[in-house]
Amino acid sequence: MKKKETRSEFEKRRQRALSINKKLKEIFPDSKIILNYSSSWELLVAVILSAQCTDKIVNKVTEKLFKKYPKFDDYLGVPLNEFAQDIKSAGFYNNKAKNILATAHLIQEKFNGKVPASMNELLTLPGVARKTANVVLGNAFNIVEGIAVDTHVKRLSQKFKLSDEIDPNKIEKDLMSILPKEDWMKFTYRLIEYGRTYSTARDKDKNTDPISILIK
Repeated sequence: MKKKETRSEFEKRRQRALSINKKLKEIFPDSKIILNYSSSWELLVAVILSAQCTDKIVNKVTEKLFKKYPKFDDYLGVPLNEFAQDIKSAGFYNNKAKNILATAHLIQEKFNGKVPASMNELLTLPGVARKTANVVLGNAFNIVEGIAVDTHVKRLSQKFKLSDEIDPNKIEKDLMSILPKEDWMKFTYRLIEYGRTYSTARDKDKNTDPISILIK
């Protein structure tokens, strides 16, 4: 938190987080990642593509992409321009293409062609920050080291006064301090689904959604 909290302020925020977490479990007990993938590499590609792009569009792009490049090795020989065109619909395709292909070569050279299963190693890959690393670790390797903070999580964490930070890494730290570790991964997907269903960015000033009513 930007503002230094007293112990009672922290406890109040923690209790609010636990109430929100409980409500999210009731509303969305089975929330999970909706990106389609069949390997840790495909998941990494999909998450890189998902930056500033909807999961629905990413799944459309990867449906063709993963058929064209079914094996990890296929990414090592494809020309950059061709690959950029393959992912054009996902937006920011030139940068994403560079990052994905550079990541493929780095994984081949440094990690024997296997997506690394540690936060520190994943963060050495081009285009991979903590959000992407958390998603890959949690879903591909069942390793939970943090909370993936996307635009929904950032916006709603601020709306529900779980964090007053702007930087995703600082928001993640705030959330980790008030939520039980066993719920860290699911919390992301539940909050994303909640945002899409009850509290979109267009509704940011409305407080008629179930959680806003709960924490009044």
